[in-house]
Amino acid sequence: MISEIIIAGFGGQGIMLMGQLLANAAMKEGKEVTFFPSYGPEMRGGTANCTVVISDEEIASPVVSNPSIVMAFNTPSYEKFKTILKKDGLIFANSSLIEIPKSSTNKNEFIIPATEIAQNLGNIQTTNIVMLGFFVNKTLLVTSKTVEKQIQSTFKKKGDTIIDLNLKAFKEGEKFFSEKNKY
Repeated sequence: MISEIIIAGFGGQGIMLMGQLLANAAMKEGKEVTFFPSYGPEMRGGTANCTVVISDEEIASPVVSNPSIVMAFNTPSYEKFKTILKKDGLIFANSSLIEIPKSSTNKNEFIIPATEIAQNLGNIQTTNIVMLGFFVNKTLLVTSKTVEKQIQSTFKKKGDTIIDLNLKAFKEGEKFFSEKNKY
């Protein structure tokens, strides 16, 4: 199993942090991982994306030309990366900032109002963590427990308030996934 993931958005949306959390969680679970960041001309406000490859076997290259998964946090990223997504690939789109055509019937497209959920938590900076909660529960590439431990480790120096806020954001993403997948 190999999952080639592109996470993309504006600089300042926590794109790299999300990629690092995912990559570190996968490493903790003993998987082969690569993380490859790419920045636009500006750090904050410019475009940013990263590639995370997770596999059970050795990874030949961190470069991905046709990802199996795209997580898009803004319209330019959505438009750019949906065109190179593998057939039957998964796309996760932040519908708070991306206008998804109502005619879209792609069963592999998951629409998450991540920014809106983060705003309701009182901190827009947790948009990436909300998306991560949804993503982890949909793909099962890593366990929620491992990601929660990684969040605690990553934000340890920022204090309990920041850790708790990010854990809550992660849980809100999980909750949104559960609500969307009730039968």
